[in-house]
Amino acid sequence: MNFYVYIIQSERDGSFYKGFTENPNQRIEQHNQGECTYTSQKIPWKLVALLQFESKREALIKEKKLKKYSTESLIALIQSNQNILNSSVG
Repeated sequence: MNFYVYIIQSERDGSFYKGFTENPNQRIEQHNQGECTYTSQKIPWKLVALLQFESKREALIKEKKLKKYSTESLIALIQSNQNILNSSVG
């Protein structure tokens, strides 16, 4: 089983939200259906980064670190090869 840390960006105001999930597609759908109180005011959201981990512990540690990242650091991560969305295109 794989574990994921994701970054979504609000198409309303450009802000970012970072989270952990085992099912990225289902989780993004929950955000966009307003099922998450924190993100419900900034719908719609788009998935901009997905990081994959083999252990839940590794993923949760990364998620905690991401929550402290500056916007510039988040953008660098989104554009990096750590983001599996960048490698799965094509």
